[in-house]
Amino acid sequence: MPKRVDHEERRTQIAEALIRVAGRRGLHAIGMREVAAEAGVSLRLVQYYFETKEKLLLHGLQQLTTGLGARIADRVRAAGHAPGPRGTIEAILLEALPRDEESRAFHLVYTAYAVLSVTDETLAAQPFIDGPDAAEDVVADQLERAREAGLTPPGTDVRTEAISLLALSAGLGTSVLVGQRTPDAAAAVLRHHLDRLFPDGG
Repeated sequence: MPKRVDHEERRTQIAEALIRVAGRRGLHAIGMREVAAEAGVSLRLVQYYFETKEKLLLHGLQQLTTGLGARIADRVRAAGHAPGPRGTIEAILLEALPRDEESRAFHLVYTAYAVLSVTDETLAAQPFIDGPDAAEDVVADQLERAREAGLTPPGTDVRTEAISLLALSAGLGTSVLVGQRTPDAAAAVLRHHLDRLFPDGG
């Protein structure tokens, strides 16, 4: 009896290959043939699942955000049974820093997607900012819970603070990527700002 093919698993396999190649060579420099070779499948199979490079790129973006979400969830679980608002926010911010090969590839490729979405009509037409908007909502929600529990200073503007923390994390991630500072130094800056927001530890 022939083995049943899990199509979603195969699509994920190809999208992960795209991310690996893009992490090494840059998003702009890759084609479907390189992705096929990295995934260990034929070019025809990649074309069967994605038809065009644009569709492959869009699925790669979805795979990036899915992978980040899974790693954040793992980090939150590792923080303990009830990490609280600060622990949850810290997990989100730290996981976005390029601390190892996987997170380095994420930061590099996601930044490339952001640049490409400005000039590529297909990517620009997609809701590229849905991911950043969702992250902002999660951080703002955690800050709101902290404010209601009296864990942050009175009058804390949760939306502005969420925007600021995520922008800071993104900028620090780039500074690590280009070698301006180490991951530990970047994490220390993030924790400094969280100490300001959570003076009693959160």
